[in-house]
Amino acid sequence: MVRKYVFGEPIETEAVIQNVENCTGPLTHLSQTTGKDGCPSFSCKLADEDIVYGLGEAPRGINKRGHIYESFNSDDPYHTEEKRSLYGSHNFLVISGSRHFGLFVDCGAQVTFDICYTDIDTLTIRPSVPDLKLYIIDGDSDIDIVRQFRRLIGKSYTAPFWAFGFQQSRWSYYTADDVRKVVKGYRENNIPLDAVYLDIDYMEAYKDFTVSSERFPDFEKFVSEMRSDGIHLVPIIDAGVKIEDGYDVYEEGKEKGFFCKRKDGTDFVAGVWPGRIHFPDFLSSDARRWFGDKYKTLIDAGIDGFWNDMNEPAMFYTEEGIQDAVDYLKDFDFSCNDSNKFFELGGRVGGLANRRKDYAAMYHNIDGKTVCHEKVHNLFGFNMTRAAAEAFERIAPDKKILLFSRSSYIGMHRYGGIWTGDNQSWWSHILLNIKMMPSLNMCGFLYTGADLGGFGTNCTEDLLLRWLAFGIFTPLMRNHSALGTRDQECYRFKHTDWFRGIIELRYRLIPYLYDEYIKACENDDMLFKPLGFEFPDDEMARRTEDQLFVGSSIMTAPIYEQNAAGRYVYLPEEMLFVRFKGSSACHREVLKKGIHYITASLDEVPLFIRKGRSLTLYSPASSTEKLTRTEPETFSF
Repeated sequence: MVRKYVFGEPIETEAVIQNVENCTGPLTHLSQTTGKDGCPSFSCKLADEDIVYGLGEAPRGINKRGHIYESFNSDDPYHTEEKRSLYGSHNFLVISGSRHFGLFVDCGAQVTFDICYTDIDTLTIRPSVPDLKLYIIDGDSDIDIVRQFRRLIGKSYTAPFWAFGFQQSRWSYYTADDVRKVVKGYRENNIPLDAVYLDIDYMEAYKDFTVSSERFPDFEKFVSEMRSDGIHLVPIIDAGVKIEDGYDVYEEGKEKGFFCKRKDGTDFVAGVWPGRIHFPDFLSSDARRWFGDKYKTLIDAGIDGFWNDMNEPAMFYTEEGIQDAVDYLKDFDFSCNDSNKFFELGGRVGGLANRRKDYAAMYHNIDGKTVCHEKVHNLFGFNMTRAAAEAFERIAPDKKILLFSRSSYIGMHRYGGIWTGDNQSWWSHILLNIKMMPSLNMCGFLYTGADLGGFGTNCTEDLLLRWLAFGIFTPLMRNHSALGTRDQECYRFKHTDWFRGIIELRYRLIPYLYDEYIKACENDDMLFKPLGFEFPDDEMARRTEDQLFVGSSIMTAPIYEQNAAGRYVYLPEEMLFVRFKGSSACHREVLKKGIHYITASLDEVPLFIRKGRSLTLYSPASSTEKLTRTEPETFSF
């Protein structure tokens, strides 16, 4: 059962597509108070055994108890435990234990979830505005609540089959020859590969929908060359449009009034990669249609995949912010010995990016109404990706196009997937990747994955191997690294054959993974489930956070600690343990319900098959277009 409560005059987010009548009765499960600012606050007591699932892309564990989370999309590459916000805002929770119910706070502004942090047994939700919709869902089980919610928000985006192939990215492959060298490195080492990404340097002066003729001459011919070798090129599109006379996207957007404004009606200016930019007003349907149609330039060149970035939106600076810092420095006493002033100085100069003051100075035109950006901040990236997806239906209705985004809000899951942003080459981020997957699935994001090996800092061979051993199960399987870090393409490390074997196992798994993914999309289900969703009466299963069911037949229990030769695994039922060395099974053993220590060397992948289920693997291939369902090998238990 779903109940909807409306507070104030909410701005429509379009997260929910089902019609639900407003409930005028008292709130169920929650108590409500109203603050001096007129904003409601909702709270409830939790029992010791209650688990709080949800919030999609968020730090910490599958169980969200013990921390404060803020839904305010943030450009922050350091995903450490104290952080409260990441790139997406997914305001859906499931309370599981003494009671079973779900909560969705439909609000494009900041919402704070204090989950047993201030008070160890109290959940408190504080929106920053008085205008919102609150949905309360009662169900028979955790998965029943999730399915009701997923029906409420609509079917998940389905990615093309080739997008389940292995993908390689780096900031940046600067030239066409750089890309050719990467493809050659994979092909000569017989490591399967389906896509190579083009980060910001493929563009001319970081201008959206342009290609540098110097670094990528005859781009359409190059795209065709790559496709003939089974490689899809996936270019990045950023949210900011460079201010440059003669640049058609800038000229058109300015002429038609499609950019975000200041309160006085002038176009809002910020600084990002191209320098001074305007942000398209993605909350305007006319601006969305205009910007979305610009993707046609690259689609006509043969491109069939895009990643939208910097769309929180990220701002490096504004001119007002720089002026504030300059004015502060003019009056700063550099001879003082006050250490507090020193730290204040660092904050003023180093705090130019993504200032809340700057977000509050930006305005949108929503159906003729001027709205401050702070009230709809979390909807910006969602609507950028929506602009692209809706344009694809007009531009190439018969073509399946890969599309995913960094920033998101619930509802964007209908238009594209997401990746989990600029993580680091830290062992702890393998575990964070594992714990995010079911939470994202709950919120409708099924095509998702992390930057394998880590985006920032230097990756090691053992870290990448262990991360790939989990990444072979995620729909998006992409190796991505940052400027200034060591090269981390798989063929650059010593044991190339180890990487080949693990990625070949991914290709053997693709038919199973894609079938299970499509079923999850069609049936409002999850590809990744916590053990407690399947074994709700098993307290050990409910408290296990580093093992996941993947589809209907298998469980993954990755090794995510440095120098570990194995790990302890909890089996909530009898299972068939299969250890793969490369792409071939080297060990099979039936293990009873309970705790077991299993081993796996760096070139091995542990996998568990559930009782009464089977897993069929097929022959690997160099790319998905060469995959066939031939020579099956079936593991049954």
